[in-house]
Amino acid sequence: MEPGNRKLIRPSLNELKEQMNPKRSSQSATQKKSVPPEQTNAENFYYVKQMQSKTPMVIVLKDGELLHGVIEWYDRTCIKVNREEGPNLLIYKRNIKYLYKA
Repeated sequence: MEPGNRKLIRPSLNELKEQMNPKRSSQSATQKKSVPPEQTNAENFYYVKQMQSKTPMVIVLKDGELLHGVIEWYDRTCIKVNREEGPNLLIYKRNIKYLYKA
């Protein structure tokens, strides 16, 4: 044999991992973790449920003010609240600290 014409063969890192954990590699090849959804629609579901049942709500604003009323509609940035004791309000969601059922 001539020492000058030898070629070095290296296994890839993935091949080594598969050899070390054959059970795990077969699972990861068939089942990749899916990316979590960007939006779960839980907020939308909650608003729709409260709107349909006309649930009296208490909205607590970031400054501590309490507003009582029923959610008439909502969109991505605000909600419209119908009130008995005052005018109807359009409230930006960014100003809401939290809300709950009255």
